[in-house]
Amino acid sequence: MKKTIQTIVAIAAFGAFSLAARAQPAIKINVVDMAKIYDSHYKTVEQNAKIQSDDQKAQEEVDKMNKEGNALVEEYKSLNEQSNNPALTAEAKSKAQSEAQRKLEGIQLKQREVQTFIQNTRNSLQQRLQTFRSLMLEEISKIATDVAKRRGATLLVDKAGPSLIGISNIVYADPAYEITEEVMKEINKDRPPGAPTAPATPAASTSTSPGTALPAGGSAPAVTFPGVGGAKGKK
Repeated sequence: MKKTIQTIVAIAAFGAFSLAARAQPAIKINVVDMAKIYDSHYKTVEQNAKIQSDDQKAQEEVDKMNKEGNALVEEYKSLNEQSNNPALTAEAKSKAQSEAQRKLEGIQLKQREVQTFIQNTRNSLQQRLQTFRSLMLEEISKIATDVAKRRGATLLVDKAGPSLIGISNIVYADPAYEITEEVMKEINKDRPPGAPTAPATPAASTSTSPGTALPAGGSAPAVTFPGVGGAKGKK
């Protein structure tokens, strides 16, 4: 009798498991290219244009500071030559040498000013882009999810992301399951008249920042002015 009860319980448990398995919806996968949607979004085009404009203004400011630095360089050269002029008195040479040293200190200060400005500007532009990208991808993901659910999908896969060997995680997908264009159509319903459009082959903005005039890299480059380098005023 005990074995009979155990058998009945086991059969009931197996039956419940089978019913639960059958209750799960069949897997239906849709595919989307998030990078293409992000790059083509009119808001992305607008943001990139703003960042590039601000970057250009920053470059103009750097050029202005470099011009000021170059003027200091010329003054330094002149004073340095005076300090070595044999026709001048020792007092005049000493005065020219002291002024040349002050000019050199001013040049070094200007160099640090340029470096700091470049680094701060680059950090600011990158932070703006990262914040914008995060918000945009969140917005796009929601719309893409809504479209996928409307099509009855149970799983949505992004084909834009590269694998460890640098290729798409999806080697092949039936175009019938691609919803990128449908998502873009959904997004563009709210596109204002006259909003900019992305170029035919947009850059991969999800992984890189728009082209910038300021020097790129992890740290600010050493900005040097012609004719100075590491020179020091002569004693």
